[in-house]
Amino acid sequence: MRVLVLYAPHAKASDRMKAIARALAEGIGAQGHTVDVLDASLEAGKVVSYYDYIVIGSEATTTFGGKIPTSLTTFLKTAGTLSGKRSMAWITKGGVRAMKTLQTLMKVMEGEGMFLKKSELIKSADAARAVGRHLQIGGDKR
Repeated sequence: MRVLVLYAPHAKASDRMKAIARALAEGIGAQGHTVDVLDASLEAGKVVSYYDYIVIGSEATTTFGGKIPTSLTTFLKTAGTLSGKRSMAWITKGGVRAMKTLQTLMKVMEGEGMFLKKSELIKSADAARAVGRHLQIGGDKR
């Protein structure tokens, strides 16, 4: 399956976010999927509706959490048809209220009609690699 790992860093050059996104993609790729990694702040206007599964990550823009970068919401509005896409939300562990930031991200994704299958707080590249290896991307296993 074609999988997209999309991340939206708060700071333009967030090496930590990039490393976690790449590690997540590496873990998913180990399952045999084709994985692309995109930075939402650099790829605005790109259509991503041809991906089978979309993994979206962000980080808090404030110390107290709850807000995500506007580059992500802008990207999703112009990314093509996302309604019904299976997806996963993740944020980097940081800030005081990380779960509030994750909830905000999930609301934005659901607002675009995406079907959330999983959500995670990821604090390191090693943890991201492990999450990617165990992420169920294929058909429903309910």
